[in-house]
Amino acid sequence: MSEFQQVRAELGIQLRQLREAAQLSGKELAERLRWQPSKVSRIENARQTATEDDITLWGQAVEAAPEVVEELLEQASALLERQDSWRQRHRSGLAALQEDIRELESRTTMFRVVEPGVIIGLLQTTEYARSIFTRIKRLYNAPDEIDAAIRVRMRRQEILYDQSRRFRFIMSEAALRYRLAPPDVMCGQLDRLLAVTTLPNVEFGVLPFETPLPSAPINGFWIYDESQVAVPTRTRDLILRDPEDVTFYERAFEEFHEAAAFREDARAVIVRVLEDFTKQSSD
Repeated sequence: MSEFQQVRAELGIQLRQLREAAQLSGKELAERLRWQPSKVSRIENARQTATEDDITLWGQAVEAAPEVVEELLEQASALLERQDSWRQRHRSGLAALQEDIRELESRTTMFRVVEPGVIIGLLQTTEYARSIFTRIKRLYNAPDEIDAAIRVRMRRQEILYDQSRRFRFIMSEAALRYRLAPPDVMCGQLDRLLAVTTLPNVEFGVLPFETPLPSAPINGFWIYDESQVAVPTRTRDLILRDPEDVTFYERAFEEFHEAAAFREDARAVIVRVLEDFTKQSSD
């Protein structure tokens, strides 16, 4: 078990002990919190990281002493602030990592995403996701939970149809062309992107090869509302909450937004790439 997972497990044990001391079942606590019972189970069994809001509500529901809640909040804050190793995080389970991301997304109303190298997770088809998770499993020696991880990723995508959320996605043409899956899977993935561009709450942009760029798109990044930025690298998942960092990435997003093609122009790029993959599939 990684150090990250060990700390998360200890936090889950303490929360379970508080629930049991209050003589509440997991289902009863979930009803008080208006959560799905599965969320209580995931937190207690270290399959999901409890947020500071989760712990505050949990403490109120079980009538925990303020000093106990404060100590748990410090532990949760340390977990969330950690720039933890992707190798360690993936060893805790592909599905668990997807659950953590899903929980963060559930608290977000505005998504701003720039992705230069891979199809954005919220837009992936099942088979494209399978290809990606297979590579992650090999690279990070992650547990063999590919089917479970895909199921969570597909559930994550339900948020796209919530009209109270807004999504601003920018991808490079390179991300559309990289052969991270067989040509027939890539064709299905590109068809999916064409469908997503019609959703009223989704703004989808493409950075065509021929377009001058404001800077090199070295890493992708996700801006969640105006509170934090996730910057994944090969070995670290950087979670940035400093206002200056958030402002920096907001400015970077707007620069890429200026360079991107949208609406019919974006669809024209997708169709062009789709035609190339269709030819490869028929060869």
